[in-house]
Amino acid sequence: MLTQHKLRQLCFLYWLQYARKVYGNGQRVLNPTRYFGSLVTFSSNVVGHGRYIGNLFHHDIGSQTVTYVHLATKRLYTNSVNRKCWSCGSSAPSFFCPSCKLVQPPADRTSYFDIMDCEQTFALDTQRLQRTYLHLQRSLHPDNFTRRTSKEQEYSAEQSAFVNKAYRILLKPLSRGLYMLELKGMHLEEGTDLSADPQLLMEVMEINESLAETRSQDEEVDSIGRSMRERLKDLMGQINTALNEGDLQSAKALLAQMKYFANIEEKVKDKLSELAESA
Repeated sequence: MLTQHKLRQLCFLYWLQYARKVYGNGQRVLNPTRYFGSLVTFSSNVVGHGRYIGNLFHHDIGSQTVTYVHLATKRLYTNSVNRKCWSCGSSAPSFFCPSCKLVQPPADRTSYFDIMDCEQTFALDTQRLQRTYLHLQRSLHPDNFTRRTSKEQEYSAEQSAFVNKAYRILLKPLSRGLYMLELKGMHLEEGTDLSADPQLLMEVMEINESLAETRSQDEEVDSIGRSMRERLKDLMGQINTALNEGDLQSAKALLAQMKYFANIEEKVKDKLSELAESA
């Protein structure tokens, strides 16, 4: 017959296996203290593979100690290697020190994907990105530090601006793709790409001329807008495939095309607004 203590140990092991499984998918896990009571104690250490952070808890099973992360904690304690808190000197992650709870300066050489707790992939979950952004801004906004020291106010402003920039870059497919190229040491030159397909350049020129000459809100503008959305959707799939396969040259060429069509899409939006105001 199982004793209550043994039953709790078995339940904890099952929970731990489940937690490890969903941890890789970035899902939230229930607080184990609800089920294990005093068997679980919490500390403020930071763990994880660089993104999901929380409190460590320790559970003693006989002579063995199992350590795991409390995933229900939000992402304010993002792990960074070899960082020390500017105030207490403890090992400090990217946003807040787990020991003294003070805001930290932005981490050098930290990618926007790590800052926003996202997989480094072109096919990004933008809804999750937005949730992370809103949570970070609620915690890091300078208004929360008006009564703190000048250094904390400075760091919170820098962190907030850093998060804003990371969110802006990763939100749109074009800037996200260009950033991924940049991480690989490649850059898309500013201005007209002289290596672009002449037929593509001619098509872009004709579309721009049609938009400029349109004086009324007719089907032509809407048609151009629909066409651009379809082209961009198709390009997104091709770019995602190229980046996943490590074909950076193809990804660069496709992003150059996306740059043209994204520019036209913005012009269509501006034209529709202009025609609506003049109607």
